[in-house]
Amino acid sequence: MTGTTGRVVLGGAVVDLYERDRLLATLADRLGGPPPPRPLAVASANLDHIHHFGARGAHRDVIDADAPDLEWLVLLDGAPLVHRSTVLTGRDWPLLAGSDLLPRILAAAEDAGATVGFLGGLPRTHAILGQVLAQRHSGLKVAGMWAPARAELGDPARAAALAGAIAATGVDLLVVSLGKPRQEQWIQRYARDSGARVLLAFGASADFLAGTARRAPGWVRRLRVEWLYRLVREPRRLARRYLVQGPPALRLLRTESRVSQS
Repeated sequence: MTGTTGRVVLGGAVVDLYERDRLLATLADRLGGPPPPRPLAVASANLDHIHHFGARGAHRDVIDADAPDLEWLVLLDGAPLVHRSTVLTGRDWPLLAGSDLLPRILAAAEDAGATVGFLGGLPRTHAILGQVLAQRHSGLKVAGMWAPARAELGDPARAAALAGAIAATGVDLLVVSLGKPRQEQWIQRYARDSGARVLLAFGASADFLAGTARRAPGWVRRLRVEWLYRLVREPRRLARRYLVQGPPALRLLRTESRVSQS
């Protein structure tokens, strides 16, 4: 992986170890340099990621670190995974949350003259997001925002047509906010068809940027218990993820983790 400083396997899922500045430089090169031979997909690894893509995940074959037509980069985005990586490698690693990275990546895209698109979310969020981007990134070229229904994503013909419509706009950077595992599945199948150089599987990061979803206060994030803040705010939606699926994923993190030799 270009720019990486190593890999670990966490709960059976391959994760790339990056410092923030090196990651941003890598993405800026992808967006501003010559066309890469294959698109780069960026995902975030937390316990939910291990649940879906780890050793016992139902979708563990979706993310292939050595796929010939798509390059995956999976970042540390969960305090337990950061801690386990530190134990395995003997050095500290930063938590690289998509919601923290997205504004910086958009700034890099603006500097590179890259065209950006957003896939997923609600039309009302897109309307607000467009206003926010116009204020904060006035030079950013936004090609479009797409809010497909679940039925559209599940229909191969309509999903392929959507990827073609995105490609027709000339998008270089595509922010995919469909939730795990749907966003990673869409990227794995349609990344090349979309024409994007870089695709970000960043969940609710666009909602946070638009202000339609609220992040935890800074002191909560520093204590690395943002998951608890989100659970208290949205218990019905997140209880299963954190209280049912989370503990088995944490056990996998403890038993199925190692430094990768690749």
